Amino acid sequence: MATPTKGGRAPLSRIIPIGCFMTVIGAFSGGMVAVLISMGVAKVTAAPACDGIPTCNWHYYWGVGALLGALSLPWLVVSALRAAPPADAASPDSPQQTR
Repeated sequence: MATPTKGGRAPLSRIIPIGCFMTVIGAFSGGMVAVLISMGVAKVTAAPACDGIPTCNWHYYWGVGALLGALSLPWLVVSALRAAPPADAASPDSPQQTR
């Protein structure tokens, strides 16, 4: 198991696989949320229904949602992994507060 590097940040060998995994998860989850939004838009606009599927143009919504999810989720996760951890008052490296 990889240990954090100097400064408490995650090593690059851990960040890259997590970012790739989050890209796939972000694409699917963003696409599903976008299709849900397309169903709401179709209800509000009284769009014609297609036989067997909720909305006729779901693939446009899915494509945009998948792209947004595939970009935003890995960016958020990798940003959190690369951020410096907050200083812990109980850690031995922190300066002691005097009273």
